[in-house]
Amino acid sequence: MAKKADYVVPYRRKRKGKTDYKNRLNILKSETTRLVVRPSNKHMMVQLVDYKMDGDIIVSSANSQELKKFGWDFTAGNTPSAYLVGLLCGLRGQKKGVKKAILDTGLITSVKGSRNYASLKGAIDSGLKIPAGEGVFPNEERIDGKHIAHMDKENITKEFTKVKKKIIESFKK
Repeated sequence: MAKKADYVVPYRRKRKGKTDYKNRLNILKSETTRLVVRPSNKHMMVQLVDYKMDGDIIVSSANSQELKKFGWDFTAGNTPSAYLVGLLCGLRGQKKGVKKAILDTGLITSVKGSRNYASLKGAIDSGLKIPAGEGVFPNEERIDGKHIAHMDKENITKEFTKVKKKIIESFKK
């Protein structure tokens, strides 16, 4: 006759592969605002999140769908839009007093030159201090959109610079 189970059931989010609690704990120990980057196939979401004992607080957030307000008519899931979303979130965070952050990509595989690092580059270019090596960022041609310029009828690099200027000017007021 069995008295009790010999195993412990892991947390639900760990079982489903949604959260790496060991990595999350190490990030939270730094007591720094997290730059949370979450890509999907069609969009990017970037948030600045503070940890509180009763739950995380989102300081600022930006989604690639918001770029349409600034005149972005191209795909919302590519590298240039990821950079612009990181820039937008970083500027919003600075407006609310965030000076530094640490990158939190969750369970996303870290790949050099990926959209995650394009968002990180945008947040750094907004003025946030985030530790990162220069070798992980995509090169400037990918951030500007020159690698996909031949696919679009319009010039994506000109549109990128216009939208970037609009985003920066909207926060100077």
